[in-house]
Amino acid sequence: MSSGSASSRGEFEFSRPLELARTLRTVAHGSADPSVRILPAGAWLAFRTGSGPVTLFLAQHAGALRSPARVSAQAWGPGAAEAVASVPSLLGEHDDWSSFDDPHFLATLPAALREARRRHPGLRLPSTARMLQTLVPVVLGQKVTQMEAVHAWRYLVQRFGDPAPGPVPAGLMLPPDAAGWRRVPSWEWHRAGVDSHRSRTILRACASASGLERLAGLPAEEASFKLQSLPGIGPWSAAEILQRTHGSPDLVAVGDFHLAAEVGAALTGKRTDDAGMLALLEPWRGHRQRVVRLIGLTGFRKQAWGPRLTPQDHRRH
Repeated sequence: MSSGSASSRGEFEFSRPLELARTLRTVAHGSADPSVRILPAGAWLAFRTGSGPVTLFLAQHAGALRSPARVSAQAWGPGAAEAVASVPSLLGEHDDWSSFDDPHFLATLPAALREARRRHPGLRLPSTARMLQTLVPVVLGQKVTQMEAVHAWRYLVQRFGDPAPGPVPAGLMLPPDAAGWRRVPSWEWHRAGVDSHRSRTILRACASASGLERLAGLPAEEASFKLQSLPGIGPWSAAEILQRTHGSPDLVAVGDFHLAAEVGAALTGKRTDDAGMLALLEPWRGHRQRVVRLIGLTGFRKQAWGPRLTPQDHRRH
């Protein structure tokens, strides 16, 4: 364990239920992410803020199902106060599901999605506002399997990151900052299984790190446009980044190797392509990412036959 030079605490009562672990799971890149530990007792996150590095520990004390949630936070390191102040956004307090939960809207959803929402009223979309730290693992996942992307992230963070500040679980690591990523030798990218296209994309983003971080303050649509002006960042990467940094409820990862087939099979019993997926999701525009997340919570896995979620006829709603 290492010790931080500062610490901060906070107690938060949220206005709605919260499933802390499920909400934060999308922030972790694989179950063995060196910078994130999601445990039964709470969640540990190591990251960098404008004030410096920090470790944040979150524990939920109430509100997993129907009651408002209560969470305690403790942070160590120069960024401790900033990290504690970010907890409401991180845990989706500003992620407003009220129009989604309107009975008239819910009636347009397949029964399995309505049931998934009923069973998981505490699901939220987190907003980390950490652009570079989110961009790097997303770029590592371009055009490779999830297993390859997870391995690359874990290898690089363990080798070139820093020990997380504070009394933390053994092995918790801070990912490199922009300067740290630029110091990674070319052969280490190769050992991590990262080709030159992806490493160049990351290094170009690091060269524009200060401007990149300012995108956290823009609306998701504008941030998506600006992200895609970076060479190597296309619609898929922008959506994957902003789903985490901005908690975007509508951006869908077009170009994902599996997603379109999964959504198509879930909603119609037949696999589809990106255009088909977007057409299927169009009736729920504004909430398309929420619908995708709920499909995942139904436990559905695409098959070669048979509809599973039985969509409603939206023309009458």
